[in-house]
Amino acid sequence: QVQLVESGGGLVQAGGSLRLSCVASGRTFSSSNMGWFRQAPGKEREFVAAISWSDYRTYYKESVKDRFTISRDNTNNAVYLQLNSLKSEDTAVYYCAAGGSFVVPPTASRVAYWGKGTLVTVSS
Repeated sequence: QVQLVESGGGLVQAGGSLRLSCVASGRTFSSSNMGWFRQAPGKEREFVAAISWSDYRTYYKESVKDRFTISRDNTNNAVYLQLNSLKSEDTAVYYCAAGGSFVVPPTASRVAYWGKGTLVTVSS
């Protein structure tokens, strides 16, 4: 059974930082795209960042690309998201995504596996 388990969310003041982690089990994702989506209250789930399996190319939502950094560790079957200079509008549940052709264009419906999410709350 495939599981994606996120951690690292929490409450932080505006301008602060967090590091989200997602560790996968049940299969290896070394040959799969991995990434992060988020969903704010009352809004649809949206793409945040992704990293390809073939060349580790990274993709970002425009509003986060200078503040967030995605990385992956295939040895540990994990993907990470460093969140810097956080803003109140970054408040959301952040979901780990793995597998599927969801990167170009970024499409939630094409994600093969989802984690249960970790809540990030940014206070202003």
